[in-house]
Amino acid sequence: MRINAKGLHWTPVTLADGTKKIYWYAWRGGPRLSGEYGSPEFIASYNAAVATKVVVPEGRLLSLMQAFQQSQDFLSLRERTRADYIKQIAKIEQKFGDAPLKALSDPRTRGVFLDWRDELALRSQRQADYVWQVLARVLSWAKDRGKITINPCERGGRVYHGTRVDFVWSVDDEAAFLEHAPAHLHLPLLLALWTGQRQGDLLRLPWSGYDGSTIRLIQSKSKRRDAVRPVRVLIPVGAPLKAALDAAPRRSPIILTSKAGRPWTSGGFRASWRIGCDAAGIIGITFNDLRGTAVTRLALVGCSEPEIATITGHSLRDVRSILDAHYLHRDIELARSAITKLEMGYAKSAGAKTGTDSSK
Repeated sequence: MRINAKGLHWTPVTLADGTKKIYWYAWRGGPRLSGEYGSPEFIASYNAAVATKVVVPEGRLLSLMQAFQQSQDFLSLRERTRADYIKQIAKIEQKFGDAPLKALSDPRTRGVFLDWRDELALRSQRQADYVWQVLARVLSWAKDRGKITINPCERGGRVYHGTRVDFVWSVDDEAAFLEHAPAHLHLPLLLALWTGQRQGDLLRLPWSGYDGSTIRLIQSKSKRRDAVRPVRVLIPVGAPLKAALDAAPRRSPIILTSKAGRPWTSGGFRASWRIGCDAAGIIGITFNDLRGTAVTRLALVGCSEPEIATITGHSLRDVRSILDAHYLHRDIELARSAITKLEMGYAKSAGAKTGTDSSK
């Protein structure tokens, strides 16, 4: 049944039990509608939502927020990212929705925005940075389209400067997880360690992406700086991962499934992963740390930065950043390797001076 309701927006969702459902909204970013599509309850909830919608006057920040959510810059984002953006945009609208656009050119406006970010950072530095990121992106979009002349949130930096130096899975952590965590969580661990991919991409990886020797994967979040399309990676499958994949039952078109054999939602997987970590006594490290662990392990066996980037899909600059700043500079194995090389070099030098080979 078709109804005459302008601006309707719908989103497909997967419920916790694996069933599919369509959620309808009065407009993009608007309230969710109740009842089945086309039913009297549905139409009544739509009319009630429209009656409360206020027409936003031009020249206000709120008008930019709404226009951005109708743009391809917003619509081309992943569904999860759009949902996260909507939450942050709601915070911005509540605080600054009525702000006149002409105020953006006032140098004091940047200070007002920064003060608000500092206020939010008292509760969560990461969330404060996320709100700032979304505000900066909306204003950048508006500036590119000539709607404003100045973006006061350009080059705002970050409040949160956390590091994951010590957050790497050791071989003992891996062994403990494989021994004590539920069996259906073993394959996600091995996939992450042997591919270096993000949780979201691995949860979407289909069996058609595995041909028995390689994994073909599209990184939906990453984009090369000089490319428009997401990064595609082709990863040779190591023997331990191949054994696990070949032994895994194919209960779904998607490789990773829950104990019930259904593809995971991101929230369901995080909950199951916490249970697995608790059972194995794993504390302080997360699934996301497996990506950095994979980079670290590849480097420790002598892989070059280009080789690592080819497998994980990182840019060379990002690989270098991980190795230099986050994971390797405290690794004892690298320190031992460096001292061994120094000893060998010293022995050869001493032998050259005395005419003997002191390394023997």
